[in-house]
Amino acid sequence: MVAFLFQTKMLFSMSLRTQTLRWLCLLSISLPVFIWFGYVLTREGAPPVVQQVRELRGYLRVSPDSVDQFLNVHFDQCALVSSSGQMLGAGLGADIDDTQSVIRMNNAPTLGYEKDVGSRTSIRVVSHTSAPHLVKNERYYFGEATNTTYVFWGPEKKMRTDGKGGVFNALLRIAKKYPNIRLYAMTQDRVEHCDQVFQNETGKNRLKSGTYLSTGFFTMILAMEICDSICVYGMINADYCSGTNHSSVPYHYYERGRMDECRMYRIHERTRRGGHRFITEKAIYAKWASCHKMEFRHPSWNISNPRPP
Repeated sequence: MVAFLFQTKMLFSMSLRTQTLRWLCLLSISLPVFIWFGYVLTREGAPPVVQQVRELRGYLRVSPDSVDQFLNVHFDQCALVSSSGQMLGAGLGADIDDTQSVIRMNNAPTLGYEKDVGSRTSIRVVSHTSAPHLVKNERYYFGEATNTTYVFWGPEKKMRTDGKGGVFNALLRIAKKYPNIRLYAMTQDRVEHCDQVFQNETGKNRLKSGTYLSTGFFTMILAMEICDSICVYGMINADYCSGTNHSSVPYHYYERGRMDECRMYRIHERTRRGGHRFITEKAIYAKWASCHKMEFRHPSWNISNPRPP
């Protein structure tokens, strides 16, 4: 009986050692595979991580095809670059280009301003009034910017899709000529939603108050939809122009000799009909920054106690 138990114990011990050796052998074979796989995922030149989310049905693809396609992108980090003259001499181009997604507005160029504003453009939000500038320089904006997604907004009479919308027709011609370019138009439902957002924040009806929302307003709303975190470059806050030591810069960094930024803001804020409420919009952004991961650089903002819009 003792001999039997001893023999059983020896057999069990040998079986355990055999299984252990098998696991060690398997691990030695698998480990290089895991290391190689990790290298493939992290090597230089691997595609950027872009998380796909639900379709944003407020942004419809401009395409000769009849199939409806909606914007469907998501980014961890976004740089939203203002067109303000504040960007002149900022020297922030490298920081901007190092961000996963770079968002610009209207026809703000990068050529010749790379040191200050960077060279990459992931998303460009364009108003119906600026669309002709892009069409006029189509080779620069569409022929070379193959990695850019364009989002256009405008009133229904300009963006209607029944053949009578002048801006939409021009975009459709661009889409046919440059089939690899990603063009999207904001739907009228989405435009009206943005109007309602403005009214909710200010208590004022946009139309009755004679207000035109700026491209910046539409851009900020889109950025909060597609970006987990936003770093805004070159945008002044609502109190900047009332300060005694504020800098005097052109309204747009690419338009030298034009009206001073603060003067432009004051004129529009006081215009009774047809003006942008730039200062009011900045106060709204400060409020949004308290509940969305958002940082303002050059100049920096103090958003701990934002003033009411």
